[in-house]
Amino acid sequence: MDNKTQSTLPDIRQTLVFNAPINKVWDAVATAEGLAAWFMPNDFQPVAGHEFHLNAGPFGMSPCKVTEIDPPNRLSFNWGKDWSVTFELKDVDGKTEFTLIHSGWDPNKVTEFGQTHKVVRDRMDHGWAGLVKSLGEYVEA
Repeated sequence: MDNKTQSTLPDIRQTLVFNAPINKVWDAVATAEGLAAWFMPNDFQPVAGHEFHLNAGPFGMSPCKVTEIDPPNRLSFNWGKDWSVTFELKDVDGKTEFTLIHSGWDPNKVTEFGQTHKVVRDRMDHGWAGLVKSLGEYVEA
């Protein structure tokens, strides 16, 4: 193992299959209204390079930037100063396999709020599990 591998924490990954067509799931993850319904209020636009904010409640307005958009299969954005979030969608016989990847974790870094990545990663891992479940309930409704 090289030093870089040892000094990073694993990505958070959540994969679920939703009983909903891919375009419905895409609208839930790639529109401001869709994201607000299960994630956070925001001023997202599905345009590469678009800078937007997630309203993280007590943590304030969190700056983000769309880095990749490939409808209806993939969306990536930078979140804050260190993280990257990717939503991958795959059509599976009329259902949608959804994968969330939250990367950029570094045990030697602290967040803008002064907490270590390790502490925040553990919390976010649980948080994303609930959020992805909420996304499923939203698109299957």
